[in-house]
Amino acid sequence: MTKKKEKIQDIQGELVKQLLQQSGGPRALFDKGGLYDQLKKRLIETVLEGELDEHLGYPKHLPIVPNSGNSRNGHGKKTIIVDQDQFDIRPPRDRNGSFEPQLIRKRQTRFKGFDEKILAMYARGMSVRDMQAMLLELYEVEVSEALISSVTDAVLDDVRAWQSRPLDPLYAIVYFDCIVVKGRQDGRVCNKAVYLALAITMEGQKELLGLWISQNEGAKFWLSVMTELKNRGVQDILIAAVDGLVGFPDAIAAVFPETEVQLCVVHMIRNSTKFVSWKDRKELCADLKMIYGSPTVEAAEVELHRFADKWDAKYPSVSKLWHAHWEHIIPFFAYSAEIRKVMYTTNAIESLNRSLRKVLKTKGAFPNDESIMKLIYLAMQNIAKKWTMPLQNWGAVINQFSIKFEGRVHL
Repeated sequence: MTKKKEKIQDIQGELVKQLLQQSGGPRALFDKGGLYDQLKKRLIETVLEGELDEHLGYPKHLPIVPNSGNSRNGHGKKTIIVDQDQFDIRPPRDRNGSFEPQLIRKRQTRFKGFDEKILAMYARGMSVRDMQAMLLELYEVEVSEALISSVTDAVLDDVRAWQSRPLDPLYAIVYFDCIVVKGRQDGRVCNKAVYLALAITMEGQKELLGLWISQNEGAKFWLSVMTELKNRGVQDILIAAVDGLVGFPDAIAAVFPETEVQLCVVHMIRNSTKFVSWKDRKELCADLKMIYGSPTVEAAEVELHRFADKWDAKYPSVSKLWHAHWEHIIPFFAYSAEIRKVMYTTNAIESLNRSLRKVLKTKGAFPNDESIMKLIYLAMQNIAKKWTMPLQNWGAVINQFSIKFEGRVHL
């Protein structure tokens, strides 16, 4: 180490000791309003003064540059939020009002890091009031409802860009589903349907393709969703996993005629047990599992007849439901256990829905559609952080797809 560096370190060490002594000790140094806060405040003001020096072309306390047409004009007052701290600073002003500081811009009251804290709390479903209380309790910072709204509204540009981004030409599986939230429409509270398209890419990764909001779920609206996906670059989908909505398979076939439609068994079970008494539900679900858990289509048909013989006297609508949708229930019987697990349990979309409902359940009625999109988009960013690994046994799955869909899959 050179003597110059050693001297600098000695000076720095002495400076730290002096600061500790003057502040009253290490604890007081970092207390609210302590010397560390004062240093940050002073550093911000010093940088702003330096920026004005550069803007005017001469440093403070020196004579005004002749014919410059501008000069210093005192200081303003401003409260800013930096990380977890709130400071009252005095930013310098120029007479012409042409000074545009870069460190803290005009009308800026916080650094980006604080915005991220607000967005993180909002994405977890916290109410505005709870967020205000949390920030005040943890950081002793008072945040207005208007500030929270402005921070979260800034996300809408990201939502629009994400919603219109180009998509892959081919997806292995896309799960189409809908969740219902409460929203306001024309001054009244009503149900809003939020449509989700969760894809499994050819690499086995999960990807949410988009969000759409409508008054209610319908095949006509799903047709517009399919059209949008195609316009954004999707040329083919191997398998579409859907709920039991009438007309949905036709909406898919109209845009993606080669796509194989697989009815979501989870939705089938849910619809089957809707009017079944609680004491019969466990036994009835076990018998349903004998149907969709069969090794072949033929075996599944035998189990469906057995189910009807046993339960039709008490719950005739259940077997009728399965017969009515049988064409779109049976495609997965052509696949091995690895692929069936991905297809018929639809763990991916159900897991996503559970995570979203945890966030949404804390909310009442959303004031508008944009507020719904904001929250679900931010919640999705958190959820997607866990989507780092491809689905289990994906190598075996994609190899079988390459045989089943010969000419459409290129490994």
